[in-house]
Amino acid sequence: MSVWDDLVGQDRVSAQLSAAARDADALVTAVAADTPVPDSSKMTHAWLFTGPPGSGRSTAARAFAAALQCTSPDRALGGVPGCGFCDGCHTSLVGTHADVEVVRTDLLSIGVKETRELVRRAQLSPAVGRWQVIVLEDADRLTEGAGNVLLKAVEEPAPRTVWLLCAPSLEDVLPTIRSRCRHLTLRTPPVDAVADVLVRRDGIEPDVAASVARATQGHIGRARRLATDPRARERRAAVLKLPLRVQEIGGCLKAAQELIDTATDDAKQVAEDVDTKETEEMKAALGGAQGSRMPRGTAGIMKELEDRQKRRKTRTQRDSLDLALIDLTGVYRDVLALQLGSRVAIANTEVQDMLERMALATSPEATLRRIEAIGACRTALDRNVAPLLAVEAMTVALRAG
Repeated sequence: MSVWDDLVGQDRVSAQLSAAARDADALVTAVAADTPVPDSSKMTHAWLFTGPPGSGRSTAARAFAAALQCTSPDRALGGVPGCGFCDGCHTSLVGTHADVEVVRTDLLSIGVKETRELVRRAQLSPAVGRWQVIVLEDADRLTEGAGNVLLKAVEEPAPRTVWLLCAPSLEDVLPTIRSRCRHLTLRTPPVDAVADVLVRRDGIEPDVAASVARATQGHIGRARRLATDPRARERRAAVLKLPLRVQEIGGCLKAAQELIDTATDDAKQVAEDVDTKETEEMKAALGGAQGSRMPRGTAGIMKELEDRQKRRKTRTQRDSLDLALIDLTGVYRDVLALQLGSRVAIANTEVQDMLERMALATSPEATLRRIEAIGACRTALDRNVAPLLAVEAMTVALRAG
């Protein structure tokens, strides 16, 4: 299976990356043989992958990284790099290749310290592979200072280093950085393509795959989670019923509190799974025996770890809450489609009776105002407004219409 098979519904992007990987292979071969490098090469040192959530930005970046490290003998016979089977492809995809660094953050931002470490690595020559590849999955989370640090590395790259940056849109990256990258824009995959990949790769029943692909509107990761995680299905079912609970102020406030509580529980579950193990491993690394006091001089390190865990918990809570708001937006999007007589397929077919009642009871203008209220809540959360305050304001606005 080729590495490009992982790019669901992205034929145009796959073709561009495949051509660049072929030129990259030719470039390395020409340098090794001390022959002229082709002038028309489609390869460059910095790429920026953009697209809506679920479009597969990081998947495309990792597939390209694997193709750049491909060592398949078929390349010499005209084969396209990215076979998916050779050691270079396999280790790049599973995250064990010595020359492929995949950077993702579970915190709210990526700071200067972490970025300087990446820049230092980018100056190194490949250890075993053909390129030194750095995949930055959350380029939109770079702080302004971190972005300025990265800019220098992108402006003056090492000869065999490739930066692969991922962000939701061009506007999420500093103009000075994006102007030095080649842009690739991914689209939301078709629902049928997502359902097909869930059946083929995850063994999910076709009916279930079609249902979750339609419910998530082509978001591969969310569709897979809905199909395999009963808790995710329960949380989504509760969110879909929220419009029925905001008929009075008391219901608005209670619904808001429950949304916050669910997001908090998600963050707490992640903390229980990760924080305890992480803390014990850090204590062991610093020489602290179980149940005994930590050695002198380690308090600062442990405090830094606790702070990072708190930031991770905050991001997990916000991500969980944002996911609920996206599902809620989908409800009103379906209502609006029914009100306008649109031919767009209904995403939330499991609550179609409720959708039809809402469509008859309200006007398209009121539905649009409710969608705007959800968007305003998401914006407020991005600006660090207290989550409960932001969600309460949203539920009251949903009631008013």
